[in-house]
Amino acid sequence: MSGTETGPVVVELTNAAKHFGPVRALDGVSLRVHPGDCVGLVGHNGAGKSTLVNLVNGALAPTGGSVTFPGGTDGVRAVFQELSLCPNLTVAENLRVSHPGLTGLRWRRAARAEIGASLDRVFPDHGIDVDAPVDTLSIAQRQMVEIAIGFAPRAGQARLVILDEPTSALDAGIAEQLLAHVRRFCAAGGAVIFISHMMGEIFSVANRIVVLKDGRSVAERPAAEFTRQGLVDAMGHVVTAAAAAAARAAPGEIVIEAEGLNARRGEIVGLSGLAGHGQAAALARIYLARTSGWRTAGPSRSKQTANAVFVAGDRGRDGVFPLWSILRNVSISVLGRDARAGVVNRRAERTLAEDWRRRIGIRTDNLDNPLLSLSGGNQQKVLFARALASDAEVVIMDDPMRGVDVGTKQDVYAMIRAEAAKGRTFLWYSTETEEVCQCDRVFVFRNGTISAELTGADITEEKILEASFEMQDALPQVVPA
Repeated sequence: MSGTETGPVVVELTNAAKHFGPVRALDGVSLRVHPGDCVGLVGHNGAGKSTLVNLVNGALAPTGGSVTFPGGTDGVRAVFQELSLCPNLTVAENLRVSHPGLTGLRWRRAARAEIGASLDRVFPDHGIDVDAPVDTLSIAQRQMVEIAIGFAPRAGQARLVILDEPTSALDAGIAEQLLAHVRRFCAAGGAVIFISHMMGEIFSVANRIVVLKDGRSVAERPAAEFTRQGLVDAMGHVVTAAAAAAARAAPGEIVIEAEGLNARRGEIVGLSGLAGHGQAAALARIYLARTSGWRTAGPSRSKQTANAVFVAGDRGRDGVFPLWSILRNVSISVLGRDARAGVVNRRAERTLAEDWRRRIGIRTDNLDNPLLSLSGGNQQKVLFARALASDAEVVIMDDPMRGVDVGTKQDVYAMIRAEAAKGRTFLWYSTETEEVCQCDRVFVFRNGTISAELTGADITEEKILEASFEMQDALPQVVPA
């Protein structure tokens, strides 16, 4: 990267602070971003990354300190982890929302050309129809559209693009296309603030890394001066490490047999392959088949529970109740368990939620706060707490680690393994190979069909990529020991 510590400045934060009552979301952070810089911004969920981004993009005003743009704010863009596209508009129409210069009778033609060209630059062979309504696109395609809008000219070239967990919904191949574009953009004099919990991506594109912890900058130096472990150590640990994963128990009888795959009691089964090849749709059908016929009835209804729970990666659409409190979002799956005569036991509800707040590290001092007061990663922790607190024997997870920090990921992996050892079955789709490799077996999807079943030592990135791009002559029939 060509960024320099001297010369022109795109944005400068000087002792910038943002307080929400007694909560110091950002507490005196100073940072300069120069043309050619790719600044990797890392930290655990709730460390202050999103607040910093909102100060830079103007969504929030600082409580203290200053945020200045010596060259003006034109060309400053932000692409958020929580997608902001209008689902009822087309791809081209969504560009128009952020591009007031598109006017006149032929603005749609210009919008189609501009967003199409931007998609082509960032994601070659993307296959996205610019006239398609956004709500017909997969979450990966929506993420690609949002990124392309961020880099589109929009009546003036982008000078600073803030990317907040931009690859969280993308598979490895598409993510690498984005990383390559970021490198080209910065080499040409653009600037990027790149937020990611994926250490490999940070080291791949950043020339400088800034570590936030509890709203403060605790480390800032060239990326080459960090090691992966050194970066994790600088971030610190914000949750108590989960107990060591239980020894893997021998899987029991088959409890799921659908969509061309099967899973046994106590087994963690992964779904992999390039994004958009049918994994999420298969999970949805399996989940609905196990839950849509469930009813509560009779005097014992307060003790009944569904036999499957779902952890969504697209939490805004499929996961959270945004108008409810953190407490209610955690406890909704178990309200009937401790109820008496249909009356919720509020004490038991709060005890359970407090226990999971501590176990999984949800960063809040009051469970009665609105769910949307949490960062995106902490909202995802709430979904995990809801699922794991339930009595369901099957846990179905659709790319569930989007926006979750590296420390919490390790704790969740241990919790999942411990729950599997108790007899729970997990179906786990992920776009991250690291996560898929935590599984006992992996089914690789290609074009809506299972192209390979991998077990044991065969669960590797190389094998998964091979099966993702080339249909094998026959599906290996591997029976777990």
